[in-house]
Amino acid sequence: MPVDRDIIIDAMSKIQVTSNNEGLVPAFNVLVTQAPTNFWNSFAELITNSVAPELKPAAEALLENAAHECGYHTGYGIITSEEWASVCAPMIESPEDVLHAAFAVFTAWGWAKSEIVELIPGEKMVVRAYDYYESDVVDRGALKGPCAYMIQGVSAAFMDLAYGGEYDPTGQTGLRTFKCEQVKGIECGDEYGEFVVTSAA
Repeated sequence: MPVDRDIIIDAMSKIQVTSNNEGLVPAFNVLVTQAPTNFWNSFAELITNSVAPELKPAAEALLENAAHECGYHTGYGIITSEEWASVCAPMIESPEDVLHAAFAVFTAWGWAKSEIVELIPGEKMVVRAYDYYESDVVDRGALKGPCAYMIQGVSAAFMDLAYGGEYDPTGQTGLRTFKCEQVKGIECGDEYGEFVVTSAA
């Protein structure tokens, strides 16, 4: 059975997540947050616009790295969750299926309307996002290029999970076996965001 994005998006978008008595949101084997998108955009803008020009690349790299680590651990929580087992697992026959299903979940939860448009197993993946919260940048400041750090990091992390070897909860192995470059962005006037993932070696 091939991966059916529509089934996954429909089912996963209906799942309700609620906080516990401590205000934490345990879901999909991880703790998740529910915060307005402008909070995260403002946070990224504050960081990138508060540093000296020569430090902007380092600040952007730190934001991408945060998303990369989050995507790796959260992604593993998702693909080992009961929800994944009931909705996605029956469609999964290969690492490529895992990736297609993961981006369907990504879409269902409103992070980005995204899909894989090119995939060379273990080598390269190209993701297009047609709508994502990071495209709604209010204060670009001195930014001269695209700034969807979250999708960059998560895309590389998903490839880590698919092809980087056994999951390592410490992040010492498996993590950062792939890297991602954003080559197009809605925030730059492009029709969609495009993200190219390749080996970090």
